[in-house]
Amino acid sequence: MFLASICSFFILRGPNANLTLIVAILAPLSLLGIIFAIASKNWLFGIVGTALNGVILVVVYFLLLAKGIGG
Repeated sequence: MFLASICSFFILRGPNANLTLIVAILAPLSLLGIIFAIASKNWLFGIVGTALNGVILVVVYFLLLAKGIGG
């Protein structure tokens, strides 16, 4: 899910980027990634997956904050 989030971010970015669409795509992908990482049997994948998808969730929060500030 982390790689899918990164790929979708690079596909959707640009000067005329629709931040609402980016947030609507990245937030569920990140949450699904965290859920799958926690459900993983391997503890290393669980920790790394949760951390990486948590970083994406923080980026989504900042994008949402930027959209609110920018209007």
